[in-house]
Amino acid sequence: MTKKDYIKLLETIGLYMELKGENSFKVSAYRKAAGAIEQSQTPIDDIKDFSVLPAIGKSVSELLDEYRSTGQSSLLDTLKEEVPEGHIKMLKIRNLGAKKIVKLYKTLGITTIDELQAACTAGKVQELAGFGAKTEETILKGIEDLTTKHDLSINEAVKLTLFINEGLESCPSVSRYQVAGSHRRMAEYSKDLDYIVETAHPEQAAQEIESLDIVTHVEVSGTEKVSVTVMIEDIETAVDFRFTDAAGFVQMLNHFTGSRDHNVKMRQLAKARGEKVNEYGITTADGELIQYATEEEIYQHYGQSYIPPEMRDTVDAFDVDQSTILTLNAIRGDLHMHTTASDGAHELEEMIEACIKKGYDYMVITDHSRSLRVANGLSIERLLEQHEKIKVLDKAYSEIDIYSGTEMDILPDGTLDFPDDVLAQLDYVIAAIHQSFSQPESRIMERLLNACHNPYVRQLAHPTGRLLGGRSGYPVDMAQLIAAAQETNTVLEVNAHPIRLDISSAVLKSNPGLTIAINTDAHHINHLDLMKYGVGTAIKGHVTTASVINTMTRDAFRKWLKEGKKMK
Repeated sequence: MTKKDYIKLLETIGLYMELKGENSFKVSAYRKAAGAIEQSQTPIDDIKDFSVLPAIGKSVSELLDEYRSTGQSSLLDTLKEEVPEGHIKMLKIRNLGAKKIVKLYKTLGITTIDELQAACTAGKVQELAGFGAKTEETILKGIEDLTTKHDLSINEAVKLTLFINEGLESCPSVSRYQVAGSHRRMAEYSKDLDYIVETAHPEQAAQEIESLDIVTHVEVSGTEKVSVTVMIEDIETAVDFRFTDAAGFVQMLNHFTGSRDHNVKMRQLAKARGEKVNEYGITTADGELIQYATEEEIYQHYGQSYIPPEMRDTVDAFDVDQSTILTLNAIRGDLHMHTTASDGAHELEEMIEACIKKGYDYMVITDHSRSLRVANGLSIERLLEQHEKIKVLDKAYSEIDIYSGTEMDILPDGTLDFPDDVLAQLDYVIAAIHQSFSQPESRIMERLLNACHNPYVRQLAHPTGRLLGGRSGYPVDMAQLIAAAQETNTVLEVNAHPIRLDISSAVLKSNPGLTIAINTDAHHINHLDLMKYGVGTAIKGHVTTASVINTMTRDAFRKWLKEGKKMK
């Protein structure tokens, strides 16, 4: 378990206690204990006695010991039995906090979202002290937003496919499977999910899939296709599973990956040769059915270069020199990641070992800066201590170059969180906006442009601040930002986390040749695997390998850093 696991446990207990109506001092004790672990510089496994940390008393220390030895918490288990499950779901309603939920429970006995909606519709909530008609209206709007079916964000789709894949792995009759459709094309939003399933026993495979715990409803059951509804962690969507044999798998995968326009183009190529192509394969002029073992062979059949799924939304990909387009294997390093020094889950050395395992030539440690207190941002003193430690470790590891950096806040007044004399000592400085998103565009742009014109800021992280399926981000004049980035040689980031994918593929496609970095913003060693989503976004945007700075060789990247920022 990582430091974050302990912090999450304490914060969760604090939340359940608040929903139970416990006094504020008791709730605060667990939240302060979480803060103490967050701020501790001692590796979590080296803390033998939790009570030595400030704000952690005997009872909390014993709870943490229990968690360490069993992976469970009897207190949390008890709280989960005492707090209505619906109260946890209510927390997802915008502007409805724990204190209001407790009041609704004590006065109206509300335990579910349906009961809350009924009470609001009847006008009972506005009669309570501290609520009022406006609050009641806001709650109803929040319930509508929460319960209205919406397209899956790619982040939600990624979560769902992990569970679906695990379910398919447990099905004895399933030989092979792969997600298709818009999600395979790396769409930011998908209406549903599509799977191609290879099986020699489709009837049995259908039964196995329909009996999975994640399946809540079966719409269609057959030997060619099964259509179901799945529910995972309150995320619900329709999923189609199409069955095929081994010979037909690739043909069906290619067809149902789409898009419609891409498939039309493929049919046109076939027609020009007197052939037909569909989900079953290619039928030649003399009636022979050809079924290829790889998608590459399908494109070669028509004298075309292989087109990655991400580029199949439109037909212009047929005119692109695919040899120039970025691939995942071209990435040589990750330039944005966090450790336990701020809000990461792993120690510095663990992140280094994980990057070596990825085969990277270089990496940059970029913990948060001092103003982001919620993320345990580093003071100047802590930052420079980390800088010195990184220099020592860089000499100790011959396999990889390790650079010191920071993800530094661009403050609401436009200034930067660290002074230039501190930034000058670091290898790589990233600037980012993490607060005051509601400022007008002119103010947001002033903040971003100030960062671009700083001689030490090499990169802007997640430049629009959007969260897919969450928030739209702050207002940005992208044309102005790109012009400033190009003028000042400031790199713009494609943040690879599927909740961000910021900047978007649409921006990339509209600005060919834009210099970018693709980074995971990893807060856990597992997050390093998210690089594929950033690369997929770049591929969707027709980005070339030469445009991505972290495709440089080890020597070239080292030289680029040493040359410093050359502003025009």
